Amino acid sequence: MNPLLTTPFGNTLVIGAGPAGIHAAIDWSQRSVWIGLLNREGSHANRIEQELSEQDDMISVDIQVPRARHLSGEVQLNRFYNGYDGIEDLWHTLVLCTPGDSYMEVIRSLKLEALPRLKTIILLSPGIGSNLLVQSSLGSLAAKIEIISCSTYYASSRFPSNQATVLKSVVNGLKRKVTVSSNRLASPSLLLVKELLESRHVQCEITSNPLEAECRSITTYVHPPLFMNDFSLNEVFGRQPSRKFLYKLFPEGPITQHTIRSMVLLWKEISSLLRGLGVQPLNLLQFLNDDNYPVHETTLSRSDIENYSDMDPIQQQYLLYIRYSAILIDPFSEPDSQGKYADFSAISYQQAAIKNGYWTIPRIPYEDYKRLKMLHAVGQRLGLNMPHAHVLINRFESKLASFIQEAGADQVHPDLLQDQSEEQAEAILLTLKVSNWSI
Repeated sequence: MNPLLTTPFGNTLVIGAGPAGIHAAIDWSQRSVWIGLLNREGSHANRIEQELSEQDDMISVDIQVPRARHLSGEVQLNRFYNGYDGIEDLWHTLVLCTPGDSYMEVIRSLKLEALPRLKTIILLSPGIGSNLLVQSSLGSLAAKIEIISCSTYYASSRFPSNQATVLKSVVNGLKRKVTVSSNRLASPSLLLVKELLESRHVQCEITSNPLEAECRSITTYVHPPLFMNDFSLNEVFGRQPSRKFLYKLFPEGPITQHTIRSMVLLWKEISSLLRGLGVQPLNLLQFLNDDNYPVHETTLSRSDIENYSDMDPIQQQYLLYIRYSAILIDPFSEPDSQGKYADFSAISYQQAAIKNGYWTIPRIPYEDYKRLKMLHAVGQRLGLNMPHAHVLINRFESKLASFIQEAGADQVHPDLLQDQSEEQAEAILLTLKVSNWSI
């Protein structure tokens, strides 16, 4: 039998060898003939290459979610690429496991004209407009390559806490639901992605427009208000070890009435932006509860959840504060012998640190800042006023500028000094203008 009939993704190359990339490589290997992994050149790629030579090219995943523990295992890679040079014409499918703001750089670095077999690119963790951005980056190749957007990476993962290896991904959470969409109206590949994700115990819904999928990422609405405020930024850029937590109420964490108000304001501005792009906005409370982390109906009634979008702003802030108070603990965990529930919100801040000779900024909130700045640039081109997004951006940039001045520009990673938001916004809107999502 033709192996492509039973392994419908053909040969799959995963771009990005972080915990999500290792996890995705193992999952996609179950539906692929060959599986490959690529990471841009640097110390991380060098360490992977060294460990692979010592471990017979084996990578592994430890699923710590009870419903999916049986999916733990290991896989032997067929290829590993340290950088973008020397990629053979073997690959039918690419899975991008890099930050959304790096997609343009990744596509350009891959030199896809030398990979004529490539048929599908899957964006594991895109932002709003990422599908359009990749279409723009493909140029004339966009006519023959399908691009599939997932709403978000379908798990939460990390390397082992002892950092003993970078060949193992520890998965400590699976999303309840992920939404996927394609830039092709008739896409059998979407059904294949849906089947793969559901085999991993993740609900999967297909939508007709990639923007509809891409707007259903919780980080778009939650991370900027929670982590681009003075409290959180002081923790991220502080020189003393942080003893605060990402999702706790003040003074243990950043959640106050003001950060909740910030979240509502940002949601409303992003909703206006989505309407400008021709997409129906989501009900924030329903999305947080039904697609992400639910609470008991005793805590938030079904009626309040479903009618949230039509309420006045004070009611919306009140219900959102209730929701975040209710998930300080895992409301569906079993209490221990002392009556204590699992501490759901005790997630520590990652802080700015020196890595490979440069100061680097943690993914939260740096990636969220770059995503929000690009959305603000799109809004400006659509003639939309997004004053609160502007406040959040300015606050982050002010803190970053002070940090760079103190550390010295030559001591920070060069990536921190790059800003492609205007270029990305221009590419997204130009592609949207000429695309009907069914080339």
